[in-house]
Amino acid sequence: MNDIQEFLSNFKTIKTIIVFAFGILLQIGTTKSLNNIRKKFGFQKRRFIIINKIISVIVYTSVIIIISFIWVDENQLIYFISSFLTILGIAFFAQWSILSNITAGLILFVNYPVKIGDEITILEKDNNITGEIKDIGAFFITLQTEDKELITVPNSIVLQRNIKFKEKLK
Repeated sequence: MNDIQEFLSNFKTIKTIIVFAFGILLQIGTTKSLNNIRKKFGFQKRRFIIINKIISVIVYTSVIIIISFIWVDENQLIYFISSFLTILGIAFFAQWSILSNITAGLILFVNYPVKIGDEITILEKDNNITGEIKDIGAFFITLQTEDKELITVPNSIVLQRNIKFKEKLK
């Protein structure tokens, strides 16, 4: 009986090492891909670091969950995860704008025609906002107006509204 338990324990160890190695390789591949995108489109390194951190958290959280399924009794783990996800779902429903801004930040990094230094106008119904993009973060874009005022605009607003932009000549 001890031989079987030892074999199963070793098998769990091997699976854990494989999952952990896959997570590291996935993170390295993602980092290289993001770096290629950054170089191709001329994005700033600061923007790359923020997006890379978000993706790292997602990858390593997934690795921890998979390793938990390997080592812990599945029924207990499923009850814990379902309870945790229920609480998390309620929290995200209450803070839906935060989640949408993070997602919009990822979209703006990978697939959007504006970058830091461009001048944009966010076309609103009553009040247009015009300024030069000074920073693109995980949650907000910071614009500097002609009066040197800094305005932060949530990333989700930038994706939802029509934008008129003029690329700054270098």
